[in-house]
Amino acid sequence: MRRLVAVGAAMLGFILFTGSAAHAAAPPAEFGSDWDDPRTADQPIAKPPTPSCTVTIVDHKFRDFTPYTGTYTPAADCAGPWNKVVLRMETSIAGRQYDRLGSLNLGGVTIFKTSTAEPSADGVRWTVESDVTRYAPILTRQQPVWMLIGNVVDETYTGILDTKVELTFYQATADHPAAQTSDDVLPLADARQSGGELHGTITVARNTERLVAEVYATGSGGGCEEFWYGTTPPDTGYSCGTAAGGPYREVQVLIDDQVAGIAAPYPHIYTGGWSNPFLWYVLPAPRAFNIQATRYDLTPFAGQLTDGQPHRVRVRTVGVPAGQSGWDTPTNFLVWRDHDSTRVTGKLLSHGLGTLRTDLTSSVEGDTHRVTVEAAHRFRAVGYLDTSHGRVVTTVEQALTNHNEHYWGPEESPDGQHAAWTDTSTATTSGRGAVPRVSRTAKRFTLDGEITIVNDRLTTRMTLGDYADETTAGTGQAPWRRLANTFTGSASWTLGVPRSERHAVGESEQRYRVTGPHGTCYDHRIAQVNGTIAADELRCG
Repeated sequence: MRRLVAVGAAMLGFILFTGSAAHAAAPPAEFGSDWDDPRTADQPIAKPPTPSCTVTIVDHKFRDFTPYTGTYTPAADCAGPWNKVVLRMETSIAGRQYDRLGSLNLGGVTIFKTSTAEPSADGVRWTVESDVTRYAPILTRQQPVWMLIGNVVDETYTGILDTKVELTFYQATADHPAAQTSDDVLPLADARQSGGELHGTITVARNTERLVAEVYATGSGGGCEEFWYGTTPPDTGYSCGTAAGGPYREVQVLIDDQVAGIAAPYPHIYTGGWSNPFLWYVLPAPRAFNIQATRYDLTPFAGQLTDGQPHRVRVRTVGVPAGQSGWDTPTNFLVWRDHDSTRVTGKLLSHGLGTLRTDLTSSVEGDTHRVTVEAAHRFRAVGYLDTSHGRVVTTVEQALTNHNEHYWGPEESPDGQHAAWTDTSTATTSGRGAVPRVSRTAKRFTLDGEITIVNDRLTTRMTLGDYADETTAGTGQAPWRRLANTFTGSASWTLGVPRSERHAVGESEQRYRVTGPHGTCYDHRIAQVNGTIAADELRCG
């Protein structure tokens, strides 16, 4: 598979910015031995102007697959409550190295996942920030720290990942009150990953009145599941013809063997992806440094879980061939408790999992092979809880679609794809004990890419989109947020020659736009040519 030329295999991370403003000089005619530090146009995390303190939780050089272990101890002079907690990771690397995978746990809870940039000979440095305020319940006490960015260092791959991670706590004040978070953050107990499934248990408080799962789902670690959206049935003859059902994937959460939520995984592309690191050296693909957790509202099922007993949980990636590795789905649970009750009871009123439709067609016209998938799936659950403030009924509805067209020619050149995913989730609360509320999130991911090889010259062209519309109604106001995060670019390099003779060229652009009520706007565009920043424009924000 052309996308698996030895240029990298990795994943994960959060908001990244580094370097100076756009260069005044003209960009070079081609890539040299060094290039600008990687960065994104993503919106920075807003931080309050309140007293703060910083705690370093990791300071380590990753050179193999030995995890860093340590202890987080809360700062005595910054005990909270906090308005915001921000994680900051700074990493530098020089020499030659693939992109690598990273994960950070506190007390067994995954609070951050990241991947790395591929370095120049002179080295690159980048900084990633993540809003981890929702994990405040576990940050009030000492916790074990575990972090791994698996790496291989030898005579060929010389890059060592020098990594530092800090947590900064911004104190709450009258003008900047304490953040509203869950009461508990729980890891999946006894977790074990096997192929496309994660197994474990959860025990929630007996007075739980709201329950949300978050899953950091990624197909990664090399092999065809890193490019799951391009897999085909074995009889097509394609190099990643590994999946009889084709490229459709869906991440499901099951409680006591009953599906409790469905979601579309994001089609991550890491910094060695699609056989062309030159396309990603300076501007990574959306989410390549920001693997976001997918949230599942499990409140309709909470009434079945408040008996104080452990309950079985599975996180299942639908479509992964039996026995196939390559998926990582660490899972946390956010729990809100009814503080005026010692026991909340309830019941699942209805549960509907529609038939998964995956229409796959495979054809050959002349020298062109084509695999097309049209998929759709729906889910609905309704449950009630009897709380201290009355009965609350929660309805969760989810709808997924996927259009995926993959084509390739002789020797897989060209090798191209047009794909789009939609993932719409609506949660409604009603009843005597509830403030009527409707929250809706509509996500859409798009991928349009192609690799060609002509006279040993490999060219990758790519357009990506990460879109989301979020609305909440029923609280006396109707807040909303609209995101459009787009990337477009192309890059070429010569195969089979030393690096100095590759004559690599490439240009790319990322634009990150957010709009909201009352004129809220953030619009940032960055462009690079041959590894040099050519434009950096903040249009509003």
